[in-house]
Amino acid sequence: MDITSDSHSQHISRQFNQELEALKTHLMAMGGLVEKQVQDAVHALLEGDSRLAEKVRDNDRQVNDLQLQIDDECTRVLARRQPAASDLRLVLAVIRATSDLERIGDEASKIARNALLLSENSGGIRGLVEVRHISEHVRKMLRDALTAFARFDTELAMQVVREDESVDDEYGSAMRSLMTFMMEDSRSISSVLSIMWVLRALERVGDHANNLAEYVVYLVKGLDIRHSDPDTLEQKVLKKS
Repeated sequence: MDITSDSHSQHISRQFNQELEALKTHLMAMGGLVEKQVQDAVHALLEGDSRLAEKVRDNDRQVNDLQLQIDDECTRVLARRQPAASDLRLVLAVIRATSDLERIGDEASKIARNALLLSENSGGIRGLVEVRHISEHVRKMLRDALTAFARFDTELAMQVVREDESVDDEYGSAMRSLMTFMMEDSRSISSVLSIMWVLRALERVGDHANNLAEYVVYLVKGLDIRHSDPDTLEQKVLKKS
């Protein structure tokens, strides 16, 4: 009787671990798709590729569908398994992460929409250098945040959190430069406004990547570091072992 009971428990435990691993796998698949969406949207803008921009906008539905699918899986795990401690934190972190990834997908769609508007502009477009630079920065943040989640790597997650402030500074500097240019040349207002919307979308991608990194710290350490002072964060995370 005891042997049967033990083997049943092991079977249930193995199933549960497989379900948790599936959640992580599906989250990483969604992350990969969203990362590609941002990359393609920026490429469409820089190269004036309207067909690629349309593809990004069409693929946004796929991102939304993945969020619904993963949310449904998480709900079933919570209802059937009633996880506790680190297992519960993993499920909650996945739910939060899918929400941020879906929003990154929305930002990619906004960039694609502005790429379509700018593809009709025959003149030179101001601000593309800034777009290229900031996009590379936030895409690295997103890639590192997803890697940190996959590996439960709090050190890499903290690097992403630190990078967010740098992106905010670059964004502010680019916006000031474009505002000055727009005031000097009123003919450029339409195209510069589109670029400003793109930069805003990229800055938001950085914010969501930062959120993903914060969920890694919550998942591994049980610490909620949202809205924390960046100067004291490092000590808090290192102290909690």
